[in-house]
Amino acid sequence: MKQFIFVIIVFFFSADVVAQKGAKGKLFIIGGGSRPAEMVQRIAQEADLHTGGYGVILPMSSVEPDSAIFYARRQFVQQGVQNVYGLQFVKGEQVSAAKLDSLKNAKLIYISGGDQNRFMEVVGGTPIEKAIHEAYQRGSLIAGTSAGAAVMSKLMITGGERKYPEYASTFRNIDADNIVIGTGLGLLEDAIIDQHFVYRSRYNRLISAVIEHPEKTGIGIDESTAILVSGNNAEVVGVSQVIVLRNRKKSKVVRNGKLGVSGLDMAVLLPGDRFRIR
Repeated sequence: MKQFIFVIIVFFFSADVVAQKGAKGKLFIIGGGSRPAEMVQRIAQEADLHTGGYGVILPMSSVEPDSAIFYARRQFVQQGVQNVYGLQFVKGEQVSAAKLDSLKNAKLIYISGGDQNRFMEVVGGTPIEKAIHEAYQRGSLIAGTSAGAAVMSKLMITGGERKYPEYASTFRNIDADNIVIGTGLGLLEDAIIDQHFVYRSRYNRLISAVIEHPEKTGIGIDESTAILVSGNNAEVVGVSQVIVLRNRKKSKVVRNGKLGVSGLDMAVLLPGDRFRIR
């Protein structure tokens, strides 16, 4: 009987920058949970908000968008950053050119937590999505936490399972044709993002994702932790770990409905570590 070995390799990568699709902007992808003051300051610094311009908070993931704006903005204000404002969009609305310009010209676009599916129902395939991409291409910092992290990748983990429809915060199985993948913003094309990762033990679903989609790098970001992405390079920021999975051999085995793989590499990265997305 053929055996399949789960190989764990800790790996690090050089920090030289490779432009990703020509975008001048950066991504600040937070795994959820609390955001330390140093993290908020780093966001403001990377967006260059201290020298002028403004940031916008997109609260459409939340069932309480006003509260999402209030609490997100308060963290910036507490760090002396006043020029961050809420910008709410509603599904199906005819968005004015002025409102889209406010989004395109923001130095920071910050996407709140909540439900990534709710966010994409409002934004996906609309001028709002196009405006976010234009801002990113022109040099804006696109940040997001929890659901706002999940929407960054093109292949988006929705949290749903086909075989086990009752929601659980983590998968209890590594099954074939089980994980439900939606379409995110696609700002990060070569990876799949998962959030609250170590705290909620979401290994099974990210393993499932990189077996089913072997061309993608799986990135699991823990709470109070983020990755700062510039081109093809990422830096771990915050207080906990980032887990990086790669299906090195592009392997996928299905037997009795269960997924198998050989040559699956895993890195456990700490704040200050850097790695390459591709």
